[in-house]
Amino acid sequence: MPNPNRGSVGFQSNEFEPEYDRPSKSELKRQSNELQKLGEQLVDAPRDRVKRVPMPDDVRDAILTCQEITNHEGRRRALQFVGKKMRTLDEEEVAVIQRTIDSWKGASKAETAALHALERRREKLLADDKALTVLLEENPELDVQHLRTLIRNARKEVAESKPPKAYREIFQILKDLGKKKKAAAEEDAEEADDESDDEQ
Repeated sequence: MPNPNRGSVGFQSNEFEPEYDRPSKSELKRQSNELQKLGEQLVDAPRDRVKRVPMPDDVRDAILTCQEITNHEGRRRALQFVGKKMRTLDEEEVAVIQRTIDSWKGASKAETAALHALERRREKLLADDKALTVLLEENPELDVQHLRTLIRNARKEVAESKPPKAYREIFQILKDLGKKKKAAAEEDAEEADDESDDEQ
């Protein structure tokens, strides 16, 4: 007759098994893939941006070297090496790189939005003469006659499906104005900072 108390000795068989805090194999694989993708994003980024990202020199060198390789197989191996180097980084270093890449994306979105705003303003100039009056009030240094000629020519280009020479020149003028305003705003901000430093 089987003993009903057998096996029930007050503890479970897994109580004495050591507990492991290490991540699972699938978690390690996921982390490895994320670091590989982060490295690939850096390889695809412009060199001058990569040079400004805070990271160890050996990791940056691996990325810059990979950017120079055009051979398919060579590039694949170089990307693997970049991934290996990325896995040597600690969490804080990875977080700094990720934040930098995220800031690029934000800057790109802002640049795209600014270009769309310029395009809308150019369309207004072509559609409405009042838009030119507003532009000249904001920027009295502009050559009125030249702008009027450009607008007239751009309207003609659109109507006759001609190459958009004047159309593009109007856009360039608006873009240059935007750059000047941005530079002036940055100078004002720097002067304000200098003044506040002097007061302290």
